[in-house]
Amino acid sequence: MSVLLLQTMLQNGAVMAGKVRHLVNRSGRYFARLVVPKELRDKVGKTELRTPLGGDYRQALKLLPSAVAQLQHEIAAAERKTNTAKGIPEARYPLAPDQIALSHYHQRLAFDDTLRNDPRYAAVTIDDTYVMRLRDGMAGRLSDADLVQIVGPHIERFRASGNMAAATGTDEWRTVARALCAGEYEALSRVAERDGGDFTGRPSHPVIANAKLPEDAKEPVRLTKLWADYVAARKGAGFMRDGGTRQTPVIASLRKFLKHDDAARITRKDVMAWRDELMKTLSAKTVNDVYLSTVRSLFSWANENERLTENPAATVKQRKPKKVYSRERGFTDAEALAVLKVSRGYEPPADEFGRVRETPQLTAAKRWVPLLSAFSGARVSEMTQLRVEDIRCEGDVHVMRITPEAGTVKAGGYRDVPLHPQIIAEGFLEFVKEIGQGPLFHNGRDPAKYAAKAKRIANQIADWLRVREIVPEGVQPTHGWRHRFKTLGRELEISERVVDAIQGHASRISGDNYGDVTLKIRVNAINRLPAYALHEAA
Repeated sequence: MSVLLLQTMLQNGAVMAGKVRHLVNRSGRYFARLVVPKELRDKVGKTELRTPLGGDYRQALKLLPSAVAQLQHEIAAAERKTNTAKGIPEARYPLAPDQIALSHYHQRLAFDDTLRNDPRYAAVTIDDTYVMRLRDGMAGRLSDADLVQIVGPHIERFRASGNMAAATGTDEWRTVARALCAGEYEALSRVAERDGGDFTGRPSHPVIANAKLPEDAKEPVRLTKLWADYVAARKGAGFMRDGGTRQTPVIASLRKFLKHDDAARITRKDVMAWRDELMKTLSAKTVNDVYLSTVRSLFSWANENERLTENPAATVKQRKPKKVYSRERGFTDAEALAVLKVSRGYEPPADEFGRVRETPQLTAAKRWVPLLSAFSGARVSEMTQLRVEDIRCEGDVHVMRITPEAGTVKAGGYRDVPLHPQIIAEGFLEFVKEIGQGPLFHNGRDPAKYAAKAKRIANQIADWLRVREIVPEGVQPTHGWRHRFKTLGRELEISERVVDAIQGHASRISGDNYGDVTLKIRVNAINRLPAYALHEAA
């Protein structure tokens, strides 16, 4: 061991009574060892940190200071995460203490090169007192105030660059200050050697000699950009025609939880922690089937397209309790009749001045949408997005076209559903004619916003039915019609494939994709549905 190294270690307090601090021997192998403070063990996940230094004692002593600095940096990083949770800012581009010292060392020598081009440089000398104070700083024998005086400006320069965020006087701050003293001391040593004509000198202090500057950071993979590209790819392939409207809040939720927008930094633990946070306010089904499913699909696509090296959500799931139903999920005959009677006889309420505040579109939706849903088994949002041009006559058959052009269709393509004779008898065609043009049940003017408008009206219908308390417990106010339509189809022995074609359900087997369910077949099926006794006295 060199005299300088031994002197430095003695000054740093590493050698005490024959025992080297932070150095342990386990089965003939040496390790740098640092105990993790109790308050940080949950963050670090360990009670102590170790770095292997090899089996040679002299080499281990040489590597020890740098290894300890790295372990201190790891603990400091955990402390910063804790501080961030408390509102204390975290360094944006964190560097370990030895990396800060090495960076300063190179900057100092580069500055020396510049100064030597100035004729006045010959009059510059090195202050021996300053050198002694740097040695005391390396040894930890200076107060916080003294350290601020000799390396404080350098610390603040690295703080301004986002390389550290430690508060003055903390252990992390003093570690950086001591490392900077070493960097400055080594730089002055090279300056003195250069004054004698030697430009080949290398640093000998382990903190500088063994330090490595971080590799260039990988270009961040912006989560928002990744999502936009994913949606565009899905739409280009004929899927996600609504532009990911339902899933976009999922990505916003993930970004808010992570507090950053770099998908490349997301780990499996991050996704699991996000899932656990979601479970505090959402159901297991929503978390698994909407939130986790969305990010799993996104990251799978990103991995397949070499945007990410892995899918951190691939194996993250949320177990769902098996849902227990206390009754059938669709309306019974009596329940369906009760809803339709309330719907067809609906009159909007007036305020104390006799003024009706409800929009004509919402009033019309409450009157017509339940009847349309009852005879089509369609999703209520598919009914609330209907436009005048979607109601037309094919020969002698009146049909409504459910199309993504009007808003959104889960199955992707359009489908034509014949109007049941009772819908026509109730005056629906006259109502459509009075509207003239545009949406029937909302006041949207921008086609890009039709889906959102239709969804809002559908939710308002559901809320209205709940308030009227005519929908029994266990039945969804709007989805109950889809279940009932399927049940009626089976009772009337209508082919499952025909019912699926009318409702917009995907085929169950590949054979169903052969042949067509023609309009004539659909008309025959719709006309077999029994009419409701809407105008008979109870």
